[in-house]
Amino acid sequence: MDTFPSYNGTETTEFILLGLTSQQELQPILFVVFLLIYLITLTGNFGMILLIRFTPQLHTPMYFFLTHLACVDIFYSTNVSPQMLVNFLSEKKTISYVGCLAQCFVFVTLLLTEYYMLGAMAYDRYMAICNPLHYKRRMSRSQCICLVTFPYLWGSMVGTMQVILTSRLSFCGSNTINHFYCADPPLLMLTCSDTYIKQTALFVSAGINLTGSLLIILISYFFIFITIMRICSSKGQRKAFSTCGSHLTAVTMFYGSLTCMYLRPANKQSVEQGKIVSVICIFVNPMLNPFIYSLRNNDVKQALRRIFMKNLVAMKKSSFLTVSQ
Repeated sequence: MDTFPSYNGTETTEFILLGLTSQQELQPILFVVFLLIYLITLTGNFGMILLIRFTPQLHTPMYFFLTHLACVDIFYSTNVSPQMLVNFLSEKKTISYVGCLAQCFVFVTLLLTEYYMLGAMAYDRYMAICNPLHYKRRMSRSQCICLVTFPYLWGSMVGTMQVILTSRLSFCGSNTINHFYCADPPLLMLTCSDTYIKQTALFVSAGINLTGSLLIILISYFFIFITIMRICSSKGQRKAFSTCGSHLTAVTMFYGSLTCMYLRPANKQSVEQGKIVSVICIFVNPMLNPFIYSLRNNDVKQALRRIFMKNLVAMKKSSFLTVSQ
């Protein structure tokens, strides 16, 4: 029976995270920067969820998927941010072995969930534009729940498999992870076990899920673009394109950063480059998604405008009553 490896003759119970940089003078600055990013991420995504929840006009399949995408982004960022923020201000930048495996599991689970959530959103746009007469029947509530449930279940299954493979590796020598969170590539640099099975599983999983979910999106948009080009009026074309613009922007950012992160071998150079890509993937993308969907979406902008005007009228009434009293 395999046991967790030893470090200097004793059982290792924690790893040391090097973080983004070893320069101590930059740690407080980075703490403030990433704290702001995290707070903006929470505010933006929670705001999007509440806006959709309390706006009847947004109770459609498209925004149902967007609600779940916002939830995934919140947990995706929360999986890494609190530990990272603590480490910025701590001399001992450690994470327990169990905590490391848990972080790996949550990361892979949410990563794959977002893959297929974006795929489900592309399918929803395909049905809305290419098959509008069958849209309500094909995108019923039960169908939407199925499309949302699959990414969570599949992500959990793959995450469990990857963590099991990682837990069977033996780590000898240094227990210092050259990253700001527990990730497979830097972990594989520490093991003294044969990594062939783990590396193969990592590449196969990343390749199949990345290309599989991207294929769903590309095929959906292939038919969407054909349908849009058949629309006679330029106004109709612009309206159809506008419903896809936000999703395409989010897809481009997400898949672009992930391709750079995972479809590379685990070596010192790729790990260093992966830190920068990870910042974009884990922090920047979840922070920008609510703004992409709000600033480029007329329905969301109108909902925000209605709430703003409602609050403005309420404030004016309140101030008028106060003055009259």
